[in-house]
Amino acid sequence: MNISEHSRIWIYQSDRVFTPGETELIKERLDAFTAQWLAHGQELLAQAEIRYNQFIILGVDEQQAGATGCSIDKSVKLMLDLEKEFNISLFDRFQLAYRDGEEIRTCNREEFQELLSTGKINGDTIVFNNLVSTIKALETKWQIPMRESWHTNLFILSEV
Repeated sequence: MNISEHSRIWIYQSDRVFTPGETELIKERLDAFTAQWLAHGQELLAQAEIRYNQFIILGVDEQQAGATGCSIDKSVKLMLDLEKEFNISLFDRFQLAYRDGEEIRTCNREEFQELLSTGKINGDTIVFNNLVSTIKALETKWQIPMRESWHTNLFILSEV
């Protein structure tokens, strides 16, 4: 993203990988939205991107103008519209993503616990921390070992 590293972000993780055609269409919708996104009539310096054909990242440089409740509501409506249009889920916070080598895998909370129990996932497994809230944190704290993430609050690591 070409906005300040202190810009506020929201990460929406899809429950599945987008096809190349879907990625292109979603990116067009995101670009159209960010080009006209306003907060109390003031234009927001915003950008959006899609990473790994599965994560939608929406960012606002709040040094220029801050996102407000109404403007955030508009972005949520956009995500809800994308869910319907592309038959995806973007708001399931118990759909967890992790790296399996170079592959990105997703699973629900129960499956994640089972993978932990069998040792397929451990404290060294890279997980996606979709709670990061700035571009700087996106680059440094989005993909981290499970033992360093909030995941340890929900799941017990045998080696921790």
